[in-house]
Amino acid sequence: MSQTDAVVRLVRAVLGDNAVGACLHGSAVLGGLRPHSDVDVLVVVRRSLGRDERRALVDGLLARSGARAYEGPARPVELLVVVADRVRPWRYPPVCDFLYGEWLRDGYERGELPAPEPSPDLAPLLTMARAGDAPLFGPPPTELLDPVPPADLRDAIVAGIPGLMADLDGDTRNVLLTLARIWSTLETGRIRAKDEAADWALARLPAGRRPVLAHARAVYAGDAEEDWAPLLPAVRPHAAYLLERIREAGDGPHREAAADGGLGH
Repeated sequence: MSQTDAVVRLVRAVLGDNAVGACLHGSAVLGGLRPHSDVDVLVVVRRSLGRDERRALVDGLLARSGARAYEGPARPVELLVVVADRVRPWRYPPVCDFLYGEWLRDGYERGELPAPEPSPDLAPLLTMARAGDAPLFGPPPTELLDPVPPADLRDAIVAGIPGLMADLDGDTRNVLLTLARIWSTLETGRIRAKDEAADWALARLPAGRRPVLAHARAVYAGDAEEDWAPLLPAVRPHAAYLLERIREAGDGPHREAAADGGLGH
């Protein structure tokens, strides 16, 4: 059984008829999984999850997700749950009813449970889900989810930057690739896979600014080791340069129209 199938089986066993549908988002629908990609699954439910449902999902995912999975090392899983009437009709910011991600594992293992909270990050994730239109069960995402207006998408990806930058030292590769994707999305209205966004950015960076992002891309693709020591002095200046490009892109008009159909891969 594939890891995605195992996640779907867990979701259906725990949530039963409360689950309206589930789909893939993220790397799986933006060009395919890479060596460091998560398995990204979005579930739409009829009502907010109860405590027992949250506990059962967390316990099942602790067993199946990431390098510390109780059943043995596996690809990390990111599982998002949204309540249908909290995201359709669309409103900003959307509410995430449940989130499991490996970066939150320590808290889960201490007994913490994810609770509903507003989440601007859902705007690009729902956009990717609609664009990929890859249902795992139930109706396709284009039937379950409303399109995200371009202005809300732009606001959402910018809103996440402070939290992203706080992780620069501990998650350097992912932060740099995400900054490149934010820049690309603001300029073009299209959400790209991280490696594709890095290619887009590398073609627009001065030669002296390319090595840091090129290394992040190579690690993401599995072509280099996660060793930042030789490039460490250049990481923060590179991130600052990308932030300036993002600020400029956010202040200016789109260079390409941002229609819902143009936000895919």
